[in-house]
Amino acid sequence: MGYTFHFRDVFAAQDALLSGLALTLQLTATTIVAGFVLGLGVAAAAVYGPRWARAAAHAYVEIIRNTPLLVQLFVVFFGLPSIGIKLDVIPVATIGLAINLGAYASEIIRAGIESIPKSQVEAAVALGLTGRQVFRHIILAPALKNVYPSLTSQFILLMLATSVASQIAAPELFYAGSIIQSRTYRDFEVYTVIAIAYLVLALLLRIVFALCYRLLVRRR
Repeated sequence: MGYTFHFRDVFAAQDALLSGLALTLQLTATTIVAGFVLGLGVAAAAVYGPRWARAAAHAYVEIIRNTPLLVQLFVVFFGLPSIGIKLDVIPVATIGLAINLGAYASEIIRAGIESIPKSQVEAAVALGLTGRQVFRHIILAPALKNVYPSLTSQFILLMLATSVASQIAAPELFYAGSIIQSRTYRDFEVYTVIAIAYLVLALLLRIVFALCYRLLVRRR
């Protein structure tokens, strides 16, 4: 009943693992940027937009937050070609993940915006600041500072969720591990290495976000 571990077979395919790791980092970076921009726009529409914009923002958030990410990814993957838009799996994965992140990020940012006292906004208007200046300096900057921990935690969860892109054959880290497993039949060893890789990535991202907070947010 003894089990002999053979990690050598896994590490022999390190080029595939490194390629998958690189794509995971690429998906994470592009999706964070796109999802944050989308979330910021939806949050602004939900707080300051006209009634129809607030209703649309609310519907978008409810739909995305109450349906599985895998289903959303399949809708994008199979839906775009049905209307004549053909993209590679990596752009499709980026779009699907960004749409998902945008819904969660928008709620976090909206909470931060609504946490700013109205008296601060009124004081800024009284001092002659324009609407754009008020939103940028008086509302958005303090709001992002307030929700920075929650927002960056969502970014880390997004990095872990990139593994779902393997279901549409995006050759990221989990997909690379699945291919190696199918060739070596070393299930335990392969997925142990994959789990450790995701753990290390999550810890590194936490360190990076903590440094960004010290250098950019707290100093400001």
